[in-house]
Amino acid sequence: MKRIFILLLVISVYSCKKKAKLELLAADDVISKSIEFSGGESFNHSTIQFDFRNMNYAAKRNQGRFVFSRTFEKESESITDFIDNSGFKRMINGEFVKVEDSMAVKYKASVNSVHYFSVLPFGLNDKAVNKALLEEEQIKDKNYFKIKITFDKEGGGEDYEDVFIYWIDKQEFKVVYLAYSYSEEDGIGMRFREAYNERYINGLRFVDYNNYKAKDATITLSDLARAFKNERLKLLSKIELDNITVDLIEK
Repeated sequence: MKRIFILLLVISVYSCKKKAKLELLAADDVISKSIEFSGGESFNHSTIQFDFRNMNYAAKRNQGRFVFSRTFEKESESITDFIDNSGFKRMINGEFVKVEDSMAVKYKASVNSVHYFSVLPFGLNDKAVNKALLEEEQIKDKNYFKIKITFDKEGGGEDYEDVFIYWIDKQEFKVVYLAYSYSEEDGIGMRFREAYNERYINGLRFVDYNNYKAKDATITLSDLARAFKNERLKLLSKIELDNITVDLIEK
């Protein structure tokens, strides 16, 4: 009897591990297809520029090297913030200036956030990204894969504790909705985004977003889509990228 119990326990543990592995593979597969349908490897060999909220953003990615920038005017000064493989730099009126470490972290996070969202789902196959396939969900009569994204501390950036959920169209493998939680001074904030104005520029997919927050503080991150369907979210803003240009770099 004892041997049978041990055998059943071993089978149970093996089944759980196998199920977890299959779940991981399924989530990876959905994300990989979504990236492919949005432009795939072309993102890794491109120069992208766009305007967002009176600032100009540029991103160059090529063979593992990258430069992200943000340029804007403030009090008659031209300011450009850069992020590259070596870190953060700021230029004012054409000259590099020293920035306190505490402020450099904030500027870097701000620049990186805009570039991160601009090319989603590209980037979700990075090594620090963890994926879990949740139960499918229906929104506006369409079925979606629902994938939870978390990040490792190592390589996950300053906001590695943020949690994301992506709703990916089961037919077209496009990200249509996403939600995320982030740390605030007084707790955890949450947002829900609805993609619209899809366009492909030189083969790369870009969208704008309606940006929502929950009306009710009891709504959880995973339930934001249900709250959206039940009109329990408040529209905060629109995330719109203007004047997008894409130049592909030959490999």
